[in-house]
Parts: sequence; C-alpha cells; structure tokens
Amino acid sequence: MKLLDRFLDGDRIALSRVITLLENDRDRRSAILDSLYPRSGKARRIGITGPPGAGKSTLADRLTSLLRKDGRTVGVIAVDPTSPFSGGALLGDRLRMQGAWDDPEVYVRSQADRSHAGGLSEATPHAMTALDAFGKDVIIVETVGVGQSALDVSEVSDTTVVLLTPESGDSVQAMKAGLMEIADVLVVNKADREGADRFASELRMIVDMRQWAEGWKPPVVLVSARDDTGMDGLYDQLNAHGDFLAGEDRLGKRRLRQGRSAIQRALGELWRGRLTERRDGGDTLDRLSERVARREIQPLAAAREIMDSLSI
Repeated sequence: MKLLDRFLDGDRIALSRVITLLENDRDRRSAILDSLYPRSGKARRIGITGPPGAGKSTLADRLTSLLRKDGRTVGVIAVDPTSPFSGGALLGDRLRMQGAWDDPEVYVRSQADRSHAGGLSEATPHAMTALDAFGKDVIIVETVGVGQSALDVSEVSDTTVVLLTPESGDSVQAMKAGLMEIADVLVVNKADREGADRFASELRMIVDMRQWAEGWKPPVVLVSARDDTGMDGLYDQLNAHGDFLAGEDRLGKRRLRQGRSAIQRALGELWRGRLTERRDGGDTLDRLSERVARREIQPLAAAREIMDSLSI
C-alpha cells in the first residue's frame, strides 16, 4: 500500500516500480489493477505502428514535443524486440527519443515484446492503465516493428497511426498487411525520399475507394519526422480525429470494443497462468505435444483436455 500511496502522490519512481510489478509479478498484478483501474480511462491513447525502420520512435518524439507545447502530460510506451541475452528490451527506441529526457512531465518506458505476437508486450495494456491512473493526459504506444502482425495496437488505442515509407512497398502490400483496416491516420514518413508523393497518392486512391463504417475517412499525411516537416499537419489530423470520436459517443463505442478485447486477453493470461502454476503443467503440455506430433490427437482436442483439467 505504501507503494501505491507514493504512486498516487505522483512519485515517478513508484510509477516505474508499479509498471515493473505489472510486467513481472502475476501474483500481485490483479490486486494492483483493482486499485488502478477505477482511476483510469481519462487519457487519450494514440498507437503508432508500421514496419521496421519507418521512423516510429522519431515520430513519437516529435508528437510528444507538440503535445507538451499544448501543455499536455505524456506517457510513452515503446515496445522493443526482446534481447536474446538479457531477455529485456533492447532500448533502441528510447535512444531516439532524446527530446523527452529532461521533461519531468514526460515518462518513457521501454518494454520487451517477449516474443508476444501482435506488436505489443502482454503487459502493455497494464502499463497503459498505470500511466492513465498516474494522470498522464496522453499515452503514446509504439509497437515493435513486426509488419503484418502489428495489429493489436488498434485494440488498445483510441487513434491508430499507421506509419509507412516509400520503401515499405507498394500500396497493395499495405492493404495485404491489414494495416488499412486499423488506420485512423495514414502517415507517409521520409517525404523527401523518391517516390513519396506517388506512394501517398496511391494510398489516397485506396482510401477513397473504400467504405468506412464509422464515417471517418483516414487522411494520408506526408511528413519528414526527422526534419519536423509536416508534423503540424499531422497534429491537426490527430486532433480532428479526437473531435470526431467525441461526437455521437463514438469514443464510448470504441472503448466498449477495447473492453471486450481486454477481457479476451485476460482470459488467455489466466489460462496460461493456471497451466504454469500447476506442478504437472509443463509435463501435461509436453505429453500432449508429443501426441499431437504423432497425430494421435488433434490440437483443439488437446487444448480441450488441458482446459478440462484446469479448475477455474
């Protein structure tokens, strides 16, 4: 409780410690979230995803600067690949976010993806809850650069920014990757590169051809994050999408979908945790894996056997 008291008093060290517990201590995670969750839900959540090398960290840094000029406090979660040596984050993203280091109203946290599919860490939504409850006005989540599987960010974000570059491939590849389905704002970075204007034009044609259920047509914005070119225009589009969500309770509907996804993720966490806690959990999984490999039992039947053996 002393840790949570310090957290609620605005102690950044306590914030770091709480996030670490949420990442690593399954036994205490639920109790901590019980205290934090009712205090969350106020922050604007912006997700940034895209292929490796697109400039996500630089873009997050520039957006953070613009948000601070508006007087908003910011929390940034940068999901890094897992280090093969330490098992932690490689911290490459934080090295590129130099503008945030000396600002006490900006908190940057790197997380290792721990081989979790979808571009986020399993603990990313919990860290977002902590930053929200801590009082951050805006939370920026930057996915690990995993291309076609970096789609989970849309399930935890109010606004999803899909960042592409002329080198990302043609617009058809962007459609195949599923990135068009989750994009609220499409950004073509490195606007000074050859082919950037053509790539942006192709993306706009695709956007114009599609039907958008919510009535919001994702704008395509050309920027050069490294040089700050076009960032004011992107910032305006993010604010416009925020205004759009505020109308007709669209944000509430989006948060309802986020809640459903959160429950589904939590169910997966609980089942994995139960299997890990059982003394024979690993043995059971090994035994069934061998049977699946020998084609004696199919995977769904094996999963059902595991579920039947676990008591809720």
